Amino acid sequence: MSGSAPTAEPATGWGRVMRRKPISVLNAESGTDTGGGELRRSLGVARLTMIGVGSTVGTGIFIVLNEAVPKAGPAVVISFVLAAITAALTALCYAELASTIPVAGASYTYAYATMGELIAFVVGACLLLEYGVAASAVAVGWGEYLNALLGDVVGWQIPAEFSAPPGEGGILNLPAAVLVSACCLLLVRGAKESATINAITVCIKLAVLLLFVAVAFTAFNAENAQPFAPFGAAGVGAAASMVFFSYIGMDTVSTAGEEVRNPRRTMPLALFWCVVIVTSIYLLVAIAGIGAQPWQDFEGQDAGLAAILGNLTGSGWPAIVLAAGGVISIFGVTLTTIYGQTRILFSMGRDGMIPKVFHTVHPRRRTPVRNTLIVSLFVGLLAAAVPLNTLANLTSMGTLVAFTVVSTGVVILRRTRPDLERGFRVPGYPVVPALSIAACLYLISQLPWTTYLMFAIWLGLALTLYFTYSVKHSRLATADLDA
Repeated sequence: MSGSAPTAEPATGWGRVMRRKPISVLNAESGTDTGGGELRRSLGVARLTMIGVGSTVGTGIFIVLNEAVPKAGPAVVISFVLAAITAALTALCYAELASTIPVAGASYTYAYATMGELIAFVVGACLLLEYGVAASAVAVGWGEYLNALLGDVVGWQIPAEFSAPPGEGGILNLPAAVLVSACCLLLVRGAKESATINAITVCIKLAVLLLFVAVAFTAFNAENAQPFAPFGAAGVGAAASMVFFSYIGMDTVSTAGEEVRNPRRTMPLALFWCVVIVTSIYLLVAIAGIGAQPWQDFEGQDAGLAAILGNLTGSGWPAIVLAAGGVISIFGVTLTTIYGQTRILFSMGRDGMIPKVFHTVHPRRRTPVRNTLIVSLFVGLLAAAVPLNTLANLTSMGTLVAFTVVSTGVVILRRTRPDLERGFRVPGYPVVPALSIAACLYLISQLPWTTYLMFAIWLGLALTLYFTYSVKHSRLATADLDA
């Protein structure tokens, strides 16, 4: 592996699990200052922005209004704003850390450099919820959208037994397995090729959403937004924690640090444009949807946006367009979330937190092929055989915890290493990181207690792995022994 040996730290007690990885070693391993590294640097601002948008704009916005509007009424627009502010504040913190430590691993790596090994491993476990489990949950719904499209276009559908997982009326979700396999093949070929395909899918699904906005605004009626907040602040908060699920994925940008050209400049710009594009689209869709029909009609409405367009136009073409948008959207989200998961595990494998197979790079393609195959197998099996809809809130919990750690890391690094080169600095420091942390904690507080229980069990499993394997195989532990 490239890079000098990490600085030795105490090998026993609390110091052992809280040892931090030197930033100089992180940058040396990734080739940040030399333009080299183990992975091929092929991504610019446009492709990286599309990776972030592709990972963020997924099935959530196609269905979230049906779930969120009954909780907040027309004030769901404020819920979207609260979620957007949380995402934007955190994106600013990500931008500073990504320009300072532009390596694979995202918030896991940032935590390793600022808070220590144990916290970094916990963050890695949270990211497994955000990427791996979320990719499976998203892939589960692909069969439904595909069947809707097939039914409208050719009048035939895949039998329910083979288009849904057990527990949801099926035996095996074959479309989900096929989807994950296709994403795996693309990722094995390389990041540049995958990013190109993703950019195409992003343009298509944004066009579908803009079509919805254009048609819905022709029927806009301000009276549909009355009363504006029938359930008060509590309803707005509950809807905001749900709506936030639609913003998950923007931090995928920071997992590509070792495959980006000029990362100190490229990554902050990509994060900025990702937040701007996603927030603009979401607010337009929310306002157009609320104005197009009475807010009471959202509850129990199937096919969400397609149903609204169908009611407005009186024809079946909206269902076809929205179903096609769903098929393409899920493909893009699955592709980018699997990509993000492999790059996080790549970084953890390099650190010795997990087996080295996750850090093995194909000599010709310069991609983590074995890592990609393992992750795709895991995601595919879950998507094909397990109903995962109940894990949406758990995914939000893992993401919000990771976001909180990133914002805290900005404060720690400013105090401990003010001398570091930073391609971007958070404006309004330290107020912005503090607001980001507060916003994340607020959304966490709105999650149901069952999510806390599942999250505690997940962390218990993660800590068991850390203390039985990772703490002994850590590269920093090797440095201790060699010192």
